[in-house]
Amino acid sequence: MSMAQQPARRRAAQQPAQRHEQKYFISQGDACYLSLLLRHTMQPDRHADGRGEYHIRSLYFDDCFNSAMSDKLDGVMNRHKYRIRIYNFSDRVIRLERKSKGGEFISKMSCAISRDLAEQIIAGDPYGLERLNHPLLQDVYRMMTTYLLRPAVIVDYVREAYVHPCEETRVTLDKQLRTGYLSTDLFDPQLPTYPCLDHNQTILEIKYNRRFPSYILPIVSSVPAQRSAISKYTLCRRYEFNL
Repeated sequence: MSMAQQPARRRAAQQPAQRHEQKYFISQGDACYLSLLLRHTMQPDRHADGRGEYHIRSLYFDDCFNSAMSDKLDGVMNRHKYRIRIYNFSDRVIRLERKSKGGEFISKMSCAISRDLAEQIIAGDPYGLERLNHPLLQDVYRMMTTYLLRPAVIVDYVREAYVHPCEETRVTLDKQLRTGYLSTDLFDPQLPTYPCLDHNQTILEIKYNRRFPSYILPIVSSVPAQRSAISKYTLCRRYEFNL
C-alpha cells in the first residue's frame, strides 16, 4: 500500500457505519407479548441481567444555540447529538458517543473514557482533548471551544434488547423513560428523576444494516405499533422548554 493510500484507508475506517433505525410506540401489554416471541428468535443483549434487561443512563449535551433540540424539532435531516453513557449506574464502562442522523440513516461514533475524563467533560473543561488520539475526542474539543457544548439533560430508561447476526439486527424495548431534569450528576444512583411517558407506553426500536431479516419481520409486525420520530432526548428535555 502506498503512503497516499494509507491516510485514506484510515479515514474510511474511522467513518461509522450507517444503519437503518425505526422507532414505534407500543403498549406495555404488547411489549410483553413481543418479548415472549423475541426470546425464541433472537439472542439477548450481552449487557442484560437475568431478566433480560439493563439500565441505561445518558447525559446528553447541547451547544449554546440548543442545536440538538431545535434541529430535531425543526426536522433537520442531518444532525448530531453528543452524550456520555453508563450502564446499571456503574462507572466500569463509560462511553462518549456522537449519534448522527443523515436522512433515513443513523450512525454512531463511540469511545471508552475514564471517569476522570468524563467528569472533566461534564465540568465543561476541554483542556487536552485535542491531543488525545481519537477523532471523537478531538471533535468534542472543537464543539466545546467553538460552540460551547455543555451538559443538557440526563435520560434514564430500562432496556430489553435482542440481537441477531444477520444484518447486525437489534430489536429493543425501552421502558420507564425518566428525566434527570436540571441535573448533570451522571454517576449519582439516587438522582431524582421524573417520568416522561404515559405509564402504558414502551418504545420499540429496530436497527439493521441494509435489509431487515424477513423471518423476524412477522414477529415485530404482530403487535399494533405507531411509528414516530421519537427522541428520548427531546422527550426528557421538553419540561425545560414547556413543550
